Amino acid sequence: MTTSKNKWFLTTLQLSLLAWSGATLAADKVYVANEGADTVSVLDAASFKTLANVRVGKMPHNVQVSPDGKLVWVTNNGEPDQTADASAHKNMTKGSHDAMGKPGAVWAIDTSSDAVVAKVPVGMHPAHVVVSPDGRFAYVTNGGDNTVSVIDTSAQRLVATIPVGKFPHGLRFKPDGKQVWVANLKGGTVSVIDTASQKEIAQVPAGKGPAQVGFTPDGRLVLVSLSEENAVAVIDPATRKVIRKVAVGTVPIQLYATPDSRTLVVANQGTRKKPGKTVSLIDLESFKVTKTVVTGAGAHGVVVDREGRYAYVTNSYANSVSVVDVKDRKVVKTVPVGKGPNGISVTP
Repeated sequence: MTTSKNKWFLTTLQLSLLAWSGATLAADKVYVANEGADTVSVLDAASFKTLANVRVGKMPHNVQVSPDGKLVWVTNNGEPDQTADASAHKNMTKGSHDAMGKPGAVWAIDTSSDAVVAKVPVGMHPAHVVVSPDGRFAYVTNGGDNTVSVIDTSAQRLVATIPVGKFPHGLRFKPDGKQVWVANLKGGTVSVIDTASQKEIAQVPAGKGPAQVGFTPDGRLVLVSLSEENAVAVIDPATRKVIRKVAVGTVPIQLYATPDSRTLVVANQGTRKKPGKTVSLIDLESFKVTKTVVTGAGAHGVVVDREGRYAYVTNSYANSVSVVDVKDRKVVKTVPVGKGPNGISVTP
C-alpha cells in the first residue's frame, strides 16, 4: 500500500512539475518597442520566434513588463495621428531628442492576449517606463518637460507629476522599491526620487550625457551609462557619489546587470554615421570589460532574463534583436523585428 501511495505521489508530482514548467515556458516572452514602425514585437523567449506584432501609439520608445507578468507598459506619443514628425527621435546622439509638440502616453498590453487594454496620458515626450517591485505604480520619464509621471497601475490613471533634472530619460527602481533613480540626459545628473513622498530628494552629478540607470540586484551599486563620455559611471547608492568610471564602446545607452550582480551588459549604440555594433560585458568586482561582443548596428536596448542566461539586445539601425549567451559570451541568434527597435523587456 505504501509503494502504491508513493508511486501515486511521484506521478502526481511529476505531472504537476511538467504542467508548471510548460506554463512557464509558454508564458516567457520578450517585448520590443519598434519606434519606427509604431509596433511592439512579441518574441518567444525559448524559440526566439516572433509571436505577434502589436499596433501601438506613435513612435513607441520603451517597454516594461510588470512584475507579475500580466501587463506590458509602452511609452509612445499617443495616437498615430497626434504627430506627423517621425524624425524627431531617430537616435540617441546629441541633440536628437527634440520634444514632441503634444503630450504623450503610456499604453498597456495584456500579455495573455497581446492586445492593448489601457491608454494613460502622461507628459511631453515620454521616454522610459518602470514598474515598482510591488506592481502598484509605473514611473515614466517625460523628456520634453523635465518631469516623471506616476501612474496607479490598477486604476490606470496619473496620480503624480514629479519635477526632476533636464531631459530625464532612463530610470530604474532601487531593488527595495524605496527609491527611483533617473538619468537626466541633458543635465549631467541622476535624480533620486523617494517613492513614499513621490518627490525628488537629490540630484547626483554623474557625467556627460547620462542615458540610463541600472542597479545590481543586491542593491550594492548604481550604474549609469554616459553617452557623451563612452563610459559607465559607478555610483555608491549610500554616499550618492561616483566611485569610478569604466570605459566602454561609443555612445553607450542601455545597461542591465545579471541576476547574480556579477556582470553588467552595456549596449554601445554609436551614431547613425558610425554605428556601434557591440555590447560590453563588465565584471562588477574588478570593474573591467572582460568581453566585447559584436551584435548589430546601433546596439541600444538591453535586458537580461531571470536566469541570467540570455541578454537580449535591440539593434536600432539593423532592425533586429541579438540574443547573447551571457555565459558563453557570444551571439546565438539574431531575430528580425520592426523598424528602429529601441526598448526591450522580458517576462519575469
